[in-house]
Amino acid sequence: MTPFGEAVRKLRLRKGVSQKQMAAALNVTPAYLSALEHGKRGLPSFDLLQRIAGYFNIIWDEAEELFLLARFSDPRVVVDTSGLAPEYTAFVNHLAGKIRNLDAATIRELSRVLENAGKTG
Repeated sequence: MTPFGEAVRKLRLRKGVSQKQMAAALNVTPAYLSALEHGKRGLPSFDLLQRIAGYFNIIWDEAEELFLLARFSDPRVVVDTSGLAPEYTAFVNHLAGKIRNLDAATIRELSRVLENAGKTG
């Protein structure tokens, strides 16, 4: 499941509707909505994101957070290292090969490092 899929699922459960009901209201198939929730589909269109926010009648700040989650939830990521030093390409490929073996604490630590990257002290 992706962060976006998890957020949509929580909103849907909070509203007390099934995937089938929500899919019908959004004019998408239940299979598509299920795949979106389970991280088997990539980034939804901006139009669909707006319809989801409207369906849940969420405030702008919450909608903006949902849109950001969608941006960071594509399960198939491509990293372009062209023009960078060879160690960058090696690092990204090494990460791709090991990502499934990292525990939650390691992911949190790597995320912290990335958040602080480029910040000046």
